[in-house]
Amino acid sequence: MAYDADNIFAKILRGEIPAVKVFEDDNTLAFMDVMPQAPGHLLVIPKTAAENLFDLPDPAAAAVMSTVRRLAPAVRQGMQADGIRIMQLNGAAAGQTVFHYHVHILPCYDGRPAREHAADMEDIGVLGQHAALIRAALSD
Repeated sequence: MAYDADNIFAKILRGEIPAVKVFEDDNTLAFMDVMPQAPGHLLVIPKTAAENLFDLPDPAAAAVMSTVRRLAPAVRQGMQADGIRIMQLNGAAAGQTVFHYHVHILPCYDGRPAREHAADMEDIGVLGQHAALIRAALSD
């Protein structure tokens, strides 16, 4: 499958669709998942057009992982999570639903299983509250 420049993440990068942004630099963007599996579920994407890991140039992969490493502790602290799951899916058979490379930072809580992937929309106000908690932890 060729990269679709009209996928939702490409549209977010171009500012055509709003997102609850948490962090942005020259190479990456991190924003709240609108269908979170847990409170504080964050996505990190490269600003490079790549459908999956197999299409992603090494510099873009390094940039994404650097951002993931920076944000994962802030998600854990800001959301008071018991653990963090870092997840990346490649292809529909693996569960990928948006075909722009992305990494999930998923807070995990003891005794509370994660919700189904890409199932239920969250209220934008709630996403904004979670983003504020993560941003505050990022600045600590």
